[in-house]
Amino acid sequence: MQNVLKFGALFAQGRWARILPVLLLLCAWQWLAHLLQSRTLPPPSAVLTLLWQELREGDLLFNLGMTLGRVAISFGAAMLLGVALGILMGNSRSWDRVLDAFLILALNIPALVTIILCYIWFGLTETAAVIAVTVNKIPMVAISLREGARAVDKKLLQVAQVYRLSRRDTFFKVYLPQLTPYLFGSARNGLAIIWKIVLVVELLGRSNGVGFQIGSYFHFFDITGILAYTLAFSLVIFGVEALLLRPLETRLSRWRA
Repeated sequence: MQNVLKFGALFAQGRWARILPVLLLLCAWQWLAHLLQSRTLPPPSAVLTLLWQELREGDLLFNLGMTLGRVAISFGAAMLLGVALGILMGNSRSWDRVLDAFLILALNIPALVTIILCYIWFGLTETAAVIAVTVNKIPMVAISLREGARAVDKKLLQVAQVYRLSRRDTFFKVYLPQLTPYLFGSARNGLAIIWKIVLVVELLGRSNGVGFQIGSYFHFFDITGILAYTLAFSLVIFGVEALLLRPLETRLSRWRA
């Protein structure tokens, strides 16, 4: 029994701890699909076959590329504007009082309303799509960074003044590192939300992208196609998290160790 517990502890600390739940889910999915034999629940083998076919023909890469482009632009714009707004509100009570009501209002407007209004005002264009996604995300980033700015240790800033650090060095070497957890928290949350909003934007008003393709499959009740594209984009997001966000966060957070 002790050997089993030790093996379990070692296993939980290894890479397989992240992979095992996914493998168990796939096995359960395959077994349930085989048991039900229903068109509404295709087996993962059928989904992977279609995924490979779309990848080989190039349609998957094209639609993924269009969606990722919209996600990247919207994500970058929302983070820049949201971070600036959050820092401003966190360091100025006057600006916080003035902008707080607008922030709460923006947070509670449904994303669908913003998307429809942007398409009406700016037309069915890429600009309207990016603006709609960006506007939906800015308030969430701003709130997170506002709390981060309020939590900054003022004593460290005073030490920077004593040592006569320039404003640039104070910001990048003392102030910004303290905001790192809030930055990555809002980045992860933003990435998870933005790509979902982008799919809705594509479904309503674009002629390409993962959202558009999922909408096309929906019209034909093609569950296999819907799951194939959903799986493809989920794998991309997992890749961004594992290969970009997590290593970058670890590197920038070394000073806390």
